[in-house]
Amino acid sequence: MNVLYISKALVVAAYRDKLRSLSAHVRVKGIIPDRWGRDGYEPILGGGADVQPWPVRFHGHNHMHLYRSVTRLIEDSRADVVHIDEEPYSAVTWQLARACHRHGVPSLFFAWQNLDKRLPPPFGAIRGYVFRHAAGGIAGTEAAAEVLRNAGYTGRLAVIPQMGVDAGRFRPDPAAKLALRRRLGGTGDEIVIGYGGRLVPEKGVHLLIRALAGLPDVRLLILGDGPERHRLEEQAVVEGVEKRVIFTGLVASTEMPRWLAALDVLALPTVGRPGWTEQFGRILIEAMSCGVAVIGSRNGEIPHVIGEAGVAVEPGDEQALTEALRVLVGNAELRMLLGERARTRALERFTNDRIAADTARFYRSIIGRSA
Repeated sequence: MNVLYISKALVVAAYRDKLRSLSAHVRVKGIIPDRWGRDGYEPILGGGADVQPWPVRFHGHNHMHLYRSVTRLIEDSRADVVHIDEEPYSAVTWQLARACHRHGVPSLFFAWQNLDKRLPPPFGAIRGYVFRHAAGGIAGTEAAAEVLRNAGYTGRLAVIPQMGVDAGRFRPDPAAKLALRRRLGGTGDEIVIGYGGRLVPEKGVHLLIRALAGLPDVRLLILGDGPERHRLEEQAVVEGVEKRVIFTGLVASTEMPRWLAALDVLALPTVGRPGWTEQFGRILIEAMSCGVAVIGSRNGEIPHVIGEAGVAVEPGDEQALTEALRVLVGNAELRMLLGERARTRALERFTNDRIAADTARFYRSIIGRSA
């Protein structure tokens, strides 16, 4: 079976692990934008994944970018199925689904959207076209699947996360923990709480900085960057914790395993915003695979990802977040227990190998029905 897998997400090098896992089941070729925003795409990791950059228009625009020469792209691929790793209301999904329909190639789309929304023109019409012409859809979560059904999608549908983790790279690493403490200085006995992701208001990072003021001998490692960084740095000064907050800036996806394995606790205190809740929280499964205890808010998909393997608090509840952190900071046995549960849950549910096997099985059902 030949699969053409088209995804802007694959500009992140670590996400291509999924293609390597898929290649154990099907012949898969990945297509990524030849550039995306300011940063282009991360260098391609070696081994097993056939990935080709392809020219795009409007790069950096999530739902409005388009690929050039899509007729040639589809014809040259000789694909049995085209996996369009984009929301059904995106312009690029319409473009690719239309090209596939013209060439008689079954296509499928992917959806994270977990809130029912009225789509403004032309996105509603785009989604309607994709619903009518795609051979199937994959929802990243049960909530996303419900949104698709409520929007009128009646076709074949599977619930499979978009990306998993490579459990061989994201794993417990005591040496990384020791190296980080030496790098940070101090006594070496401090507990390190981490956050990873965009620095934007809806992620609730400001709550972690406030909580730190009541947690002596604890450090906060903030992995990532974004428009809120300057304000968060100022907040750390106001709270008197600036010497215990470390901003790393952007971290390459291939470097994340050693950073995450060095943490004692990973926190994702998302508060959300009107029209948006956390759709998955990939940083959670990466930390869980590293055997790190996790805390998250009950926002969107976070509590479903964590399950019984971590702690969930109400979004925006500063007191509950601080107390949950205080309990974990003061209880090494509990941190170890939750870390073990987290690793087990990640291995059972969120590995690339499992996701690839489920995805390949869905491809076969799509091709069988199309035939």
